[in-house]
Amino acid sequence: MKRLYIKQKVFSLSGKFTVRDEAERDVYFVEGSFLQIPKTFSVYDEENEQIAVITKKTFSFLPTFYLEVDGREMVTIKKEFSFFKARYQIDAEDVTVEGNVWDMNFQVLRRSEVIGSVSKQWFSWGDSYQVEILEEDLEHLIIGIVIAIDCVKADQAAASSAAT
Repeated sequence: MKRLYIKQKVFSLSGKFTVRDEAERDVYFVEGSFLQIPKTFSVYDEENEQIAVITKKTFSFLPTFYLEVDGREMVTIKKEFSFFKARYQIDAEDVTVEGNVWDMNFQVLRRSEVIGSVSKQWFSWGDSYQVEILEEDLEHLIIGIVIAIDCVKADQAAASSAAT
């Protein structure tokens, strides 16, 4: 099992942050596009190789995000129409997400077997998450899913604050 930690910078306009291991070494770097259409987030490893890209679909009635991992489009996250609480549908090949996604406490499953879990760390400045990876060969996918869900949440929060 491998543990990684995501801590976002609270006032970062470009959406730059890192993913660290238990020894607090930076192992992944996340960089968001600033004032670019479509909005994207790229995830790079220690060798500066791009391992994942999250892209927001430009012209759609309801927000839709695509996650590409290691050059393959693997996950689609779509907002579903609802009057009260925001609901999203996550479509992925053999992968499901169970738990409280919007509080960032959930498990990632592949063919009904837990391959990773995410838990929000409380009492921290900015959003911080602990990611446990049980299947290390699926690490890029798990990191991509966590960051994609966080992007969707940030987009929802920005849309809510713009509407008020």
